Amino acid sequence: MNLTLATDDTGGPEIFASLQGEGPSMGVPVAFVRLSRCNLACTWCDTAYTWHFEGDNRPHRDGVAYDRKANQVTLSPAETAERIAALGQKRLVITGGEPLLQASALAEMLAHLPDITVEIETNGTVAPPARLDVRVDQYNVSPKLSHSGNPAELALLPERLDAWASEPRAFLKFVVASPADVDEVLALQERYRFRPERVFLMAEGTDSATLRARQAWLSDLCLQHGFRMSDRMHIHLYGDTRGT
Repeated sequence: MNLTLATDDTGGPEIFASLQGEGPSMGVPVAFVRLSRCNLACTWCDTAYTWHFEGDNRPHRDGVAYDRKANQVTLSPAETAERIAALGQKRLVITGGEPLLQASALAEMLAHLPDITVEIETNGTVAPPARLDVRVDQYNVSPKLSHSGNPAELALLPERLDAWASEPRAFLKFVVASPADVDEVLALQERYRFRPERVFLMAEGTDSATLRARQAWLSDLCLQHGFRMSDRMHIHLYGDTRGT
C-alpha cells in the first residue's frame, strides 16, 4: 500500500526539514512529511492543495480548486522513509491533510524509522490503529470549531474527544479567529475535561500582521483561562509557502 503525499513547488513529494512552527514542539528542528487528502474542509485551511481538488464543491475562502494530479504523488512506505532518513533529523512531524486516513501505510513507513521520534498532526476525528499508535510519541490534535465551516457532527466526535482528553501523548490545539471562538473552546473543555496546560490557542492567519493583531487579545484570554498560546513561527520566517 502506497502513501499519497502532497507536492512541493517542484512537483515532488513534500518532505523537508524545518523548524516546527506550532504547538508544544515549536522551534524544534524536525523532518516534515505532508500527506494529501482530508475528511474535513476548513474554509480557512492553509493547505487546501491537499484536498480542495477540481470537482470538490465544499467552500474555501480562496475559491481555488487544485488539479489533483499536479498536487498528489504516491510513494511506497519504504521510499518515503528513505527520503525522511536522508534529512538527518531526530524528530518527524507527519501532517496533512489528515494523516490518520493513511494509518496502515504510515505504520509500515515508521517500521523503517525505528529510532525517530514521531509526532502526528490530526484533526482528531480518526482513531489511530494500534499498529500505528505504538510508534507515535506525540499527537497534536486540532479539533475544528464552528468558524472552520465544518458541521460539529463531522468535526467534533464525542467518542474521539473523550479519547484524546485521556491520552497523555495528546495536546489540543484550537485555531482561533475571534474571542467568540474561545467561548467554544471553554465549552468543549468543560464537557470533555481537557487539562488547560495541554490546551493551545493559536491565532488563525497566514501573514504576520494578522497573527500579531489577533495575538494581542488572544494572549489575555490565554492568561485568563490558563491555556497556552501557540504562534505560527513558520509564517513569520517563510511566509505562507509549501515546504517550510
